[in-house]
Amino acid sequence: MSQAVLLIQALNLINKIGMKRISILIGFLCISLFTYAQDSFAQEGPVIRWEKPTHDFGDITQGEKVDYTFKFTNAGNQPLVITNVEVTCGCTTPKGWPRDPIMPGGKGDLTVAFNSGGKIGKQNKVVTVTSNAAGEGNQVMITVNVLEKKVSN
Repeated sequence: MSQAVLLIQALNLINKIGMKRISILIGFLCISLFTYAQDSFAQEGPVIRWEKPTHDFGDITQGEKVDYTFKFTNAGNQPLVITNVEVTCGCTTPKGWPRDPIMPGGKGDLTVAFNSGGKIGKQNKVVTVTSNAAGEGNQVMITVNVLEKKVSN
């Protein structure tokens, strides 16, 4: 068949199906391909997946020290290596994290301590995890409301 005949048959097919349906089909195919590409990309390398990326201590009295252990899973397909944990101020301290590689599917903990001495009111502290993980998930956050310590007479 010649190219002209094929073109005429294609145009007749489009005419029968309707341009609106063809546009919807093409849109659906593009979205499907984009989603597949994102899923494929997201699975490469180690991925930190936190059970709970934020923790609220609620109200505490000025001078109290509290800590919380964040739990995570390596949801990727390669070993996860945490090289450092950074905090935003001296009142927040990373107390422990795994130094050995965490295999795919493996679990780990990151304990963060907060010292409310010298603090008052609502506090939001971000803890940044430096690792070889792909994508998001490199930060956790604690919040606390520090109440003024009552002085007794």
